Amino acid sequence: MPLLVNGARVDLARPTGDMIRAHPHLEEKAKLLRSQPTQIVEPKGLLYVQQREFAVTTPKDGSVSILGSDDATTCHIVVLRHTGSGATCLTHCDGSDTEAEVSLIMSSVKSLSSSTGCGRLEVHLVGGFNDDRQLSQKLTNQLLRAFDLQPEDVHLVTFCVTELNDREEQDIHFPIIYGIAVNVKTAEIFPATFPEKGPDEDLRSAHILTGAPLTNIYDAKTEQLRIGPYFWGPFPHVDFWLEQDDAQILQNLSTSPLAEPPHFVSHIRSTLTFLKEHPFPSRSLFPDRKPRIYRKNEEGLWEQVCSDKI
Repeated sequence: MPLLVNGARVDLARPTGDMIRAHPHLEEKAKLLRSQPTQIVEPKGLLYVQQREFAVTTPKDGSVSILGSDDATTCHIVVLRHTGSGATCLTHCDGSDTEAEVSLIMSSVKSLSSSTGCGRLEVHLVGGFNDDRQLSQKLTNQLLRAFDLQPEDVHLVTFCVTELNDREEQDIHFPIIYGIAVNVKTAEIFPATFPEKGPDEDLRSAHILTGAPLTNIYDAKTEQLRIGPYFWGPFPHVDFWLEQDDAQILQNLSTSPLAEPPHFVSHIRSTLTFLKEHPFPSRSLFPDRKPRIYRKNEEGLWEQVCSDKI
């Protein structure tokens, strides 16, 4: 069955502007979300999701209560939730393989909702803006189409993307919301930023920069964060990129150079340095071909678990 708004199928043959006009409550909800102050989410109880990663869990999770992601410019952050089981998935999509990614997150939520008789699947889309290359608009359309192709009914509840997440300053467009969090216990979604993006932030970023597909990083049954094993070869021209000034990195390695958060270049430099230090992760990072596993400790922070204790 298709993508629904208020029980009616979304007409994807028409521009998204027509859909917004046909369902004014979506615009009202987007306005409400945009008006909320951005909350700083501390690491306790948080599972941070990077670009091209996803995580899914339920309200029964004793370790993770918040899923979140930020630094989205043309990217979109997607929350898919089953209202019966409370199973909640958050992912950060960049348009690399949207149809396959939506199928993955649908399967992940359904797998934690199979014993629940009642409830429905609800999707929340946040991110993007009116960028010059219209990458945001393209991704919005891809996501709507991908959800519309699913065999189950999916109800579009939050639609704060592209033109509904855009602000203009001196003829330059920016996203209003760069990041969101979802409280797995209460289902509340709110604008958010995250001082801590770990563990293994550089390793996970390197995995993305080397062209990884969407990756599940969390096992809700064991309440473990699992990173890797990841494999790549020497990154092309890494020394060349590390020699470039900030303006060159911003211009060439961003989809939206004028709208990036201030730490974008330092983040990319850190990731490139990591790739230079680990040209063969099969030797330096994953010699035993096993993931790096983390659990929350008593303070609610991630702590690495020795593989022999798993």
